[in-house]
Amino acid sequence: MLGYDVFNPLEVVPEFIADVGIKKGEKIDYAIMRDGEVQMLIECKKSNEFLTIENASQLFRYFAVTNARVAVLTNGEAYQFYTDLDAPNRMDEKPFLVLDLHDIDETLIPELRKLTKDAFDLESIISAAGELKYIGQIKRALASQFREPDDEWNRFFIARVYDGPITQRIREMFAPLVIKATKQFLNDQVNERLKTALGSSNYASSEAGTEEAIASQGPAADNLTGDSEIETTLEELEGYHIVKAIACSEVKPERVSQRDSKSYFAILLDDNNRKPLARLHFNGKAKKYLGLFDGDKNETRHEISSLDEIYSFADEIRTAVRRYA
Repeated sequence: MLGYDVFNPLEVVPEFIADVGIKKGEKIDYAIMRDGEVQMLIECKKSNEFLTIENASQLFRYFAVTNARVAVLTNGEAYQFYTDLDAPNRMDEKPFLVLDLHDIDETLIPELRKLTKDAFDLESIISAAGELKYIGQIKRALASQFREPDDEWNRFFIARVYDGPITQRIREMFAPLVIKATKQFLNDQVNERLKTALGSSNYASSEAGTEEAIASQGPAADNLTGDSEIETTLEELEGYHIVKAIACSEVKPERVSQRDSKSYFAILLDDNNRKPLARLHFNGKAKKYLGLFDGDKNETRHEISSLDEIYSFADEIRTAVRRYA
């Protein structure tokens, strides 16, 4: 991924040994070398193993006795990058950068390039590590609150919209409202991005209708409030808006609707189950599928690795729209 030749021992040293105090012959999984000096240490865990700071004991020890400024803990799916921001030559307890191959944050790509073989710039990434570390932690904290807001998060918003005493009854009343407002806010942000991407001219002929549709639809979760086990994700909403953007070349935006369920996220024409345009099967942890329908309404699932791949099925989606339009 970073461009180093794993078969060149001058670049990548497997089972790297560096004696630490009275511990002799301990090995760390990989060391990345540059100009004969250790630059990065990598410790690997099983793919089904959670990455915790307790799993990085060897990284801690080796970090202090080598010239490495970057340590990586990985299970092959997630990569946690550490440095020594808190104390010189002592590995931090929290990573400054987290890369999840199942959900790649594209804002991190420029920073990762600084660690590649061809564009190695250690000083630059170390200088940016502090900002990366705290931005990443804030983003993960926000994502956690959007999924499962805690009492402190709810109280923060209640205090800004409610003038009376915040009793237990008030907290219970506002808790679902905070969740609903959060999802609607995220939905609005996705809609704004969609409008910007398509251009205002595409909406000019039906601007009022579009705004009315957005207001009445709300987020997908609002359409199924009867089932508390259904959780509509931002990724599903983004996928829905991509399909909707494609379908808008054939019909007005307000005719494209969505319904979420436990097993899939349905995208329909005219909010009619007999007019399916696509299904998003995003509930699996490892793989995601886009379900498309033929003339007999038989569904075929296509594995996708990113939401952008939905655009490659634009012709099939438009054909389905024309079939019902």
